[in-house]
Amino acid sequence: MKKEKVDILIIGAGPSGSVAAAYLFNAGFKVKVVEKNKFPRFVIGESLIPRCMDHFEAVGLLDCLKKKKFEVKTGARFLQGPKVCEFDFSKKHTKGWDWTWQVPRAEFDKTLTDELLSRGVDIEFEKEVLAVDFKEDRSVTTIMDEEGNSSEIEAKFIIDSSGFGRVLPRLLDLEKPSEIPKHSSIFTHVKDVRRPEGWEGHRITFDIVSQETWLWVIPFSNGYTSIGYVGPTEYLESFEGPTEEKLRQMMKLSDHYHDRFAGLSYEFEPKMIKNIAKSVKQLYGKGYVLTGNSAEFLDPVFSSGVTFATESAHLSAKLIAKELKGEEVDWETEYSQYMLEGVDVFSTYVKEWYTGNLQKIFFNDSENPVIKEQICSVLAGYVWDKTNPFVKNHHRLVKAVAHFTDLEKENASLS
Repeated sequence: MKKEKVDILIIGAGPSGSVAAAYLFNAGFKVKVVEKNKFPRFVIGESLIPRCMDHFEAVGLLDCLKKKKFEVKTGARFLQGPKVCEFDFSKKHTKGWDWTWQVPRAEFDKTLTDELLSRGVDIEFEKEVLAVDFKEDRSVTTIMDEEGNSSEIEAKFIIDSSGFGRVLPRLLDLEKPSEIPKHSSIFTHVKDVRRPEGWEGHRITFDIVSQETWLWVIPFSNGYTSIGYVGPTEYLESFEGPTEEKLRQMMKLSDHYHDRFAGLSYEFEPKMIKNIAKSVKQLYGKGYVLTGNSAEFLDPVFSSGVTFATESAHLSAKLIAKELKGEEVDWETEYSQYMLEGVDVFSTYVKEWYTGNLQKIFFNDSENPVIKEQICSVLAGYVWDKTNPFVKNHHRLVKAVAHFTDLEKENASLS
């Protein structure tokens, strides 16, 4: 059996694995990335938020992405019947990037790995992790190629960036139920031949058809658009027929978008992911760390997935570099507590979205620009900025403002 030794083994070559690999390779470590799939491959997570731009820039991956001219995303629009709430990332509380991209992930992720390969990073595709054996100061990972041949990789540290593959959570029994309500998604791509001229044809939109059910519309610069519904699992399953028939029935629920996409061919049979939210018992252990969706995934409503993936990858890579250089690292404080603080903030917003409290604030007739800027910072991914009251006091502030909104409406109806 073929055997090799590396400093760091990274499982998964998506944005999380790519950011971690870039940082550690730049720092002079021997890095190996193994990826189960052959790139390009389809994956969801097509709407980014500005915070992830900091990470791509920090590890030198921003320029290769800019050259691809992906659709620029400067904010997000939410619709609820005739009501409109639009966020502009340039009008937010926290200083930082005021734009990002809407991307077909197949091309986006391959751009990252192509850049890493051109620099000399060792990436092997179509390699599946079968087992991991942790020893005193190293690990031995058994992988298998597409022809069934097995080999072993000895590493000082493992980063699990396997996303929804969730390799180490599965092998080490780290899975635990998420506290986020059980929602599922159904989605596809279409050639957007009726795309309106101007900004209307390019803006990302979330069309709210009920308190817990919404449609995403994510236009790409290549003329295609991603469309998909998210809602309670039981509700999505109540639509009859194969996934294409289900999605076509659901598209009729959108007064705003039904005509634009009616009758268009779907680029692939719509995919359905059930019970999207995922969680784990711990984010790290001796000789390994979980990043991105292999650790926590909340809900697609605020597009936080890629940013948590790159945030955790960049931070874990820096801590691994310190540890392998002989410096002391407090993984609980420096990694787990830090990441879970951000997850906790976004979890509040996801939960309060589905309770309806956040929707009350978004679609309130009297808009408070200061509150909107503070919430916009959260939606841009700056969820560790405690100068923002909607970060520092997230547990109670969303509820409080929603309650005040209700009181305003009651007073208005009595006057």
